[in-house]
Amino acid sequence: MVAVIKTSSSIRSVLNYNENKVEIGKAECISAVNYPLELEKLSFTSKLNRFLKLAELNTNAKRNTVHISLNFDPSENHSKEKLAEIADTYMEKLGFGRQPYLVYQHYDAGHPHCHIVTNNIQRDGKRIDLHLLGVRKSEPARKEIEEIFGLVKAEGRKQKEQFSLNPIDVGRVQYGKAESRKAINSVLSKVLFDYKYSSLPELNAVLNLYNVHADRGSKESRVFKNYGLLYKILDQNSKPIGVPIKASEFYSRPTLKFLEGKFRSNEAEKESCKKYVKNAVKLAFNRENIFSPEKLSKILERESIHMILRKSNEGQLYGITYVDHKTRSIFNGSSLGKEFSAKGIQESCAMKILGFERKHKNSISTSSEYFQNVESKEYIKENLADILLRGEKINDYVSKKFRQKKKRRIYRGI
Repeated sequence: MVAVIKTSSSIRSVLNYNENKVEIGKAECISAVNYPLELEKLSFTSKLNRFLKLAELNTNAKRNTVHISLNFDPSENHSKEKLAEIADTYMEKLGFGRQPYLVYQHYDAGHPHCHIVTNNIQRDGKRIDLHLLGVRKSEPARKEIEEIFGLVKAEGRKQKEQFSLNPIDVGRVQYGKAESRKAINSVLSKVLFDYKYSSLPELNAVLNLYNVHADRGSKESRVFKNYGLLYKILDQNSKPIGVPIKASEFYSRPTLKFLEGKFRSNEAEKESCKKYVKNAVKLAFNRENIFSPEKLSKILERESIHMILRKSNEGQLYGITYVDHKTRSIFNGSSLGKEFSAKGIQESCAMKILGFERKHKNSISTSSEYFQNVESKEYIKENLADILLRGEKINDYVSKKFRQKKKRRIYRGI
């Protein structure tokens, strides 16, 4: 068993995420502990209010929501009753036995797993300490539970990643296949709170992968002037389709004001993740013959890094965004350094081409193998010289020593 613990400041969004899965038949609420009513009699509002009332007892707590997933080996097939019993034992050992919590069994992954939703504000207003909760309490609890229930042990496996949740366990939104608001909200509930983005374009880099787009509108539009935000569904050509939905109409209220708060907090949090992305790009260039940004993009996908190439209508590459699904961080290329920007990557590709050309200079004229290894013959012809020769800026300054003195013309009157 592997336990994944995440904390948040919005119980509404976490609860809404699980309830949406229930509505579309991909999950089921199997247990409600420390609630005054039986599970069958609980509505969404009554589930939410139980948490909100406790949260009101300590408004100083910045993160009062705990979202846990318990993941089991694919060979294990546990009944609802056993999953609920495992969840109860785990929560008791974690120190949350007296807290209200909901257990959801999910059916949308290749391995059995359940989600637990709770908060850490107790009835006396004191909060349960979340610092190093995984190391201090979750790990010992996990090992004990594996022994008690005879579960497949996670320790010692070559790849623990098979137990972890997918980067996003929701599909692409398809217009007309489901109610627009529910479909968009399913993506927002996962992306907004799991990924580290520090600008609207970075957020859209992830949302667009799932056919969702956050739009402020043009500067002249009423939406932009009123500090509004719309969420839209995109078609196969990345064009908006259907009626946009205001941010304020979603449960989690992912408005521009909310996002700007996330931008500030995420900026600091994702700083430590830069090194992983930079190393992945460098290693790709060292190990592979990369002659175009497109080839680099395919290689980085193996490392769970989605490289988004931004091109003009004429097909000119002008920007790159990296979406790292392992650390769940998004970076604009230039923020990682010049060599990771669009121009830097193109220059690195050009240098690779030159190196390859020197290595095979004796056979280039007769061998077709060279051009089979290079993705685009036209790319070399049209872009190589331009990439290598163009500069960031052209300085027009010329030293006085090298300036030619202009002859002064004397105009004589007639």
